[in-house]
Amino acid sequence: MTTGRPSPNESAPPVEAGPWPVYVRGSPSLSIRKAARSASLRQCRRGSWRNRAFQHFLRPALSKEPSKKPWRGKPGGNRATGAEGQRFDRTRHHGRGKPEMANAGAGDDGPLRLFGMHAVEAALRNPARKIKRLVLTENAERRLIEAMGPLTHPIEYTSPRDLDRILGADTVHQGAMLETEELPEPEFVDLAENANGRPLLVLDQVTDPHNVGAILRSAAVFGAAGIVMTRRHSPPLNGVLAKSASGALELVPVALVQNLSNTLRELKDAGFTLIGLDGTAETAIEDTDWTSRPVALVMGAEGKGLRELTQKTCDVLARITTDGPIASLNVSNAAAVALHTAALARIARK
Repeated sequence: MTTGRPSPNESAPPVEAGPWPVYVRGSPSLSIRKAARSASLRQCRRGSWRNRAFQHFLRPALSKEPSKKPWRGKPGGNRATGAEGQRFDRTRHHGRGKPEMANAGAGDDGPLRLFGMHAVEAALRNPARKIKRLVLTENAERRLIEAMGPLTHPIEYTSPRDLDRILGADTVHQGAMLETEELPEPEFVDLAENANGRPLLVLDQVTDPHNVGAILRSAAVFGAAGIVMTRRHSPPLNGVLAKSASGALELVPVALVQNLSNTLRELKDAGFTLIGLDGTAETAIEDTDWTSRPVALVMGAEGKGLRELTQKTCDVLARITTDGPIASLNVSNAAAVALHTAALARIARK
C-alpha cells in the first residue's frame, strides 16, 4: 500500500535548487535538506552580482556594436548652468568623507536648501530671498517666533529624523530647513564702487566651504564691503557654506569672477591698494596703510597660499605677527585678524 512516505530503503525525491532553500515534506534525512539548502545558496551566490556585472558592464564593453557602451551615469555629468554657461560644479567635493557635503545644501537637479537656525532666520529676514518651502519642527518654529515674531511663510511640519533623511544624518540642521533660489549675483564693480572706505576681501582659490562660510561671518562682523571669488576653484554658495556663515551669506555680497588676475588689475586701476596676506612677508599687517586709499585684502588657500601671479599683482605683502610655537593660522582665522586690524585703523581715523 502506498502511503506517500518513502521507506528507509527508497531514495529521496529529487530536490531542485532554487532561489530559496527547499524543504521536501517527508524527507527521511536531515542531510538531504542541508544539501538542498547549500545548493540553493551556492546558486544564489553564483547568479547575483557576477551575472549582473557581466550583463551591465562587461558584455556591452566586449560587444562589437559600438552603441552598446557601459553605463557611466548622466551624460555630461551633473553641472548647474546659467545663461552664460557653467556657473557651479556642485558635484565637486572639497573635503573628505563629509556626509553633509554629499546630501545637504543644493543639488544639481534639486532645490537650494538652507538649514540651521541662524541661516534660516537670516534668509527669512532677507527680502531678496525667494522662499519656496519652509520645513520646521515644532521646537524650531517656536524658537524662530521668539527670535523674529510671527512667521509669514507657510510651514511644513516635520520631525528631526525626517530632516536627517533629507539632509544627511550628520547634518546639524537644528530642526529648520528652507528651500529657496540663489540670491541675485552682484558685479564686483558694484562692490568696489560702494565700498565707502570698507575693505574688499578677495579669495584666491579658497575651496573649503566651511572656511569661506567662517570668512563671511568675520566679514559681516568687521564691516567688509563684500567678497570676491573665482567661479572655478571656489565652493558653491549652498547650505553647507550658509550654515558655517551663520546668517552672514544674507548680509555680505559675494561676487564671482572668471579671471582673478584681471579683476585685481581692474581694482588697481580703480585706485585700490591690494594687500596680500603672506606668512613670509617682511611687512607686518599692523604697519600697513589701511586708510589712505581703498583696500582689497587678498588671501590664498591654506597650504599653498597666494599663487605667484597673485603675489606679483599685489601692491603690498603683509604678515600677521605671531609669538607662539605655531607660526600660521587657519585661513578663516587669518581673515578675522586682518579684518579686525583694518576695522581698528578705520575707527582710529574717524
